[in-house]
Amino acid sequence: MPTPQDIMRHYDSDPDEDPWVRGRPAPEPVRVAPYDPEWPALYARLAADIGAALGAALLRIDHVGSTAVPGLPAKPVVDIDVALADPADEPAYVPALEAIGYVLVIREPSWHQHRCLQRAAPRVNLHVFGPDCPENIRHRMFRAAGFI
Repeated sequence: MPTPQDIMRHYDSDPDEDPWVRGRPAPEPVRVAPYDPEWPALYARLAADIGAALGAALLRIDHVGSTAVPGLPAKPVVDIDVALADPADEPAYVPALEAIGYVLVIREPSWHQHRCLQRAAPRVNLHVFGPDCPENIRHRMFRAAGFI
């Protein structure tokens, strides 16, 4: 378990690392939508699908980001954090997530072994971290505090 100092520390990725698996995406305008009371139910459906796809490999799953905070206007993109034993072992989980519509877009070995997969409809950012990752803990703390 990370210490409070680990959780509060800022971690930088390797500036020479290119995290984009399929190239940097084109910028798009930021759209903030009013809070949608359906976001928690959407997350629940997505979490069930992810859980079924990953099975026992899934150690933890959390609804994070602005759509996870009741009443908060947000970009209409559901952010989900999952914890797996070894995010670097992509063959153990990426094919299962691709089978349910996710695409690997970010690989950041130097930043908590982070991986990000996206889904176009509904729009999802699926962040993969290892167990007890300080970043995932921060995400949960911000959600609990009512801001992201």
